[in-house]
Amino acid sequence: MTLFRLDGKHALVTGGSKGIGLAAAHALARLGAHVTIAARGETALRTAADALGARCVVADVGTPEGVRAAVEAAGAVDILVSNAGGPPPSLPSQVTEEAWRRGFDVTFLSTVRLAEAVLPGMRDRKWGRIIAVTSLTVGRPAPNLPVSNALRAGVTNYLRTLALEVAPNGITCNTVAPGYTATDRLRALHADPAEAERLQNRIPARRFGQPNEVGAAAAFLATHEAGYITGQELLVDGGWGI
Repeated sequence: MTLFRLDGKHALVTGGSKGIGLAAAHALARLGAHVTIAARGETALRTAADALGARCVVADVGTPEGVRAAVEAAGAVDILVSNAGGPPPSLPSQVTEEAWRRGFDVTFLSTVRLAEAVLPGMRDRKWGRIIAVTSLTVGRPAPNLPVSNALRAGVTNYLRTLALEVAPNGITCNTVAPGYTATDRLRALHADPAEAERLQNRIPARRFGQPNEVGAAAAFLATHEAGYITGQELLVDGGWGI
């Protein structure tokens, strides 16, 4: 068997129109998977799908209807990459109840609902990969990202717990935790060039990561060769967490 191939497998990547989600979709496609990408913004989504040669579906996975639409469009999902945009920055004391509710739906419940939707088919086929993109802030909270800190930690422990249940069915559940990665969100959070340079100098690798580096990590966890890896958090952070 050729190593690191996913020929014949069907993958669904949410938040797949740009950044880390799109990079994961490209990595999976290069390994031979049939990829469907989902996102809210139709224009960027269709542009990304055309470039990738993938199916796409406009869906807000922060809602049950959006999850249902995404999974139905993807068909028999063998590989799920649950990737949601990060909640807006704020001090912990300034987060509104509405912000907590929206964050819970988008950041946490989206992964739970997506996993619940794809698990029956994975169990029938006795093979599946559930991967969520979280953040290094799960272990080292950022002071201005309280919603993300809390809910991505919840995703991590949800998948660790689910891994215990579904491991006998040939299904793995893991998270990829990116460090400071050159995405639109990073550029918005660290717009000042001097601040960005200071931050890079604190990273052992002395640079920001690239989305394709995170996407490749997610694709690796989807492979046959990663079948004995489950319940794990894979940090892709240039050494920040050492």
